[in-house]
Amino acid sequence: MNSFVDLPAMKAACQAHCGKVFLVGAGPGDADLLTLRAARLLAQADVVVYDHLVSPEVLALIGAGSERLYVGKERSHHSMAQDDINRLLVWLARSGRSVVRLKGGDPFVFGRGGEELQVLAAEGISFEVVPGITAACGVASYAGIPLTHRDHAQSCTFVTGHLKDGSCELDWPALARPRQTVVIYMGLSGLVDICANLMVHGLPPDWPAAVVADGTLASQRVVCATLATLPAAVVQAGLSSPCLTIVGQVVRLREQLAWFETRAEVNA
Repeated sequence: MNSFVDLPAMKAACQAHCGKVFLVGAGPGDADLLTLRAARLLAQADVVVYDHLVSPEVLALIGAGSERLYVGKERSHHSMAQDDINRLLVWLARSGRSVVRLKGGDPFVFGRGGEELQVLAAEGISFEVVPGITAACGVASYAGIPLTHRDHAQSCTFVTGHLKDGSCELDWPALARPRQTVVIYMGLSGLVDICANLMVHGLPPDWPAAVVADGTLASQRVVCATLATLPAAVVQAGLSSPCLTIVGQVVRLREQLAWFETRAEVNA
């Protein structure tokens, strides 16, 4: 009896019956900012695995026949560990389903999208990436704060306010340089330390800074202050996550460019 096993053929046959994972960016919240491809995939997917930061307006675009699986992560509360999410995606794809892995903003900007795709690639699972408008761009636009401006900022830096080990040890000298904009994701809980470190490393206390809560949504709130006064102003305003912090002279332009609130007042 010929016991030869054609391993490449078996692998090809397995992949032919395997499903596919679409890593999709849900944007910063407003469903109108979703890409056309993302909207089509949401309507057609067999199952959608989604995160905490995906807005209800975007979730409403999921097809009626699609299964929904929530795997969101909130501060100090994870509904599912990252390793379990990775295994879930592999299992769903191997069961032959079309899977949308839906993440707020852009999945390659502080969204762990790269980590998840590494696992899929190692397991031989087919995948595609559908980018989304990252929170920094979408939220800043709706807040009326340009991220770059020839008179104020010739560069823009995105950082996360909380690292994998829970610390907030960033390259403060690089972040405290003038003529740039710094956008800090997930920085609300460490806002006091962030502002203090930026001042210690060279930025003046009156340097403009803002925190935006619920950016791009009808509930959006913006607090503009300085590095010295921002933490107290945010507490007084009662802002809560999700928030984005923007530091730089461009924050001063909001006084002229705050179009979103004006539109809301006109439509009220």
